[in-house]
Amino acid sequence: MASTAGYLARRAAQKERVRLLYRRALKDTLNWAVHRHLFYQDASDLRDKFEANRNDNLDVIDRLIDDAEAQYRNFQHPDPYIVPWAPGGTKFTRNPPPPQGIEIIYNYGKED
Repeated sequence: MASTAGYLARRAAQKERVRLLYRRALKDTLNWAVHRHLFYQDASDLRDKFEANRNDNLDVIDRLIDDAEAQYRNFQHPDPYIVPWAPGGTKFTRNPPPPQGIEIIYNYGKED
């Protein structure tokens, strides 16, 4: 019973690592592909690489995940695309709200 629980826990951890790695690699593929038709082909190739070793031994899967994570770190895009209004984007906090305690009064032609 304990070995089955250990196996299932290890398998669940591997699935999570693979899911996160695939998601990061897929997002990074968008940085390298200029056009959508190129991205779709690259994404298909990436999926085929992940599917090729789907049902192997747990130790083999751990080694493959480690190798894939190292390869991902080596081939990350040096200047990834960031959505302009996201943190790190060109429009992030372009018009920040006024600091706390400053009151803005608008009197456009109104008499008090």
